[in-house]
Amino acid sequence: MKMTFTAALVASTAMTGAAMAGSHSETMTIGITQNNVGVDSYQTTYEKAFIEAAEANDMVEAVVLDAGGDVARQIAQMEDLIQQEVDAIIIWPTNGEAVIPAVRKAHSAGISVIVTNSNIAEQGFDFVASFSGPDNITQGSRSAEIMCDKFKDMGIADEARVVQISGQPGYTTAIERAKGFEDRLPEVCPNVTLVETQPGDWNREKSQQVMEAFLVKYDDIDGVYAGDDNMGVGALNAAKAAGREGIIFVGATNFSVGYDAMADGDYWGSIYQSPVDDAEAALKTAIDVLNGEDVPFLNYFDTPKITQDNMDEFTKPVF
Repeated sequence: MKMTFTAALVASTAMTGAAMAGSHSETMTIGITQNNVGVDSYQTTYEKAFIEAAEANDMVEAVVLDAGGDVARQIAQMEDLIQQEVDAIIIWPTNGEAVIPAVRKAHSAGISVIVTNSNIAEQGFDFVASFSGPDNITQGSRSAEIMCDKFKDMGIADEARVVQISGQPGYTTAIERAKGFEDRLPEVCPNVTLVETQPGDWNREKSQQVMEAFLVKYDDIDGVYAGDDNMGVGALNAAKAAGREGIIFVGATNFSVGYDAMADGDYWGSIYQSPVDDAEAALKTAIDVLNGEDVPFLNYFDTPKITQDNMDEFTKPVF
């Protein structure tokens, strides 16, 4: 099987026509443009798993690209894949709204578009064959339940105060996880107060700085909800450095650093999500679409709750 891979930070214009000799009748050519492989270990692991899954399928010829977090670069990569007349494009959007014109152009060119991991904005749904990934609103909702249950166990559900560190602004996953948490928390713990939300951009160091500012601003913080464990551990590090104890940390997408912090008793809970499952599901969805299979528009895989109480039931994440 022939594979075409482009280095993560090489501009998409470096792709040449020779890199894609055209789709052969016995193969399906699938391009993927990712969000930002270098930003965290989840995306790095996803890319590796995607490549391995594609290599294992003799019917797939893959073009693997990374936008490096740059919307303009991702749009250019979409244009290149359209010009190369690939059979399907998998997009992990850098911005759920800004990529819609490029997605629409691919759809108009007869190319099946599969959105992976983080969905595009709803106004672009007509141009997408399927979304493959986690239900991020459910993740946020489950994180709220984890935090509320812990507050009830501690006897502070009637007075607890929470801060939130969200993901990258404009990024659908960040928006949906925040919405799920914000909608569910008052349903299960109506007297808990969410005092402020600030973005951590999926970055541990920035999230630590956000938490440092929260700790200066608020004398009373009982809980921190972070859009993923990478940011949550950044917040935990800030609390440790400031000597602030007793704060309940809950994330979404359990990273290895979050798992370790749970094992140490410093971090209470998260949502278990596998980047390997994510990558393999995206590729399978694209293949099924091209084969004319009946694929649901929202093709979710399950993401269960993980806390210190049940973490022994889960293997430590590799990312």
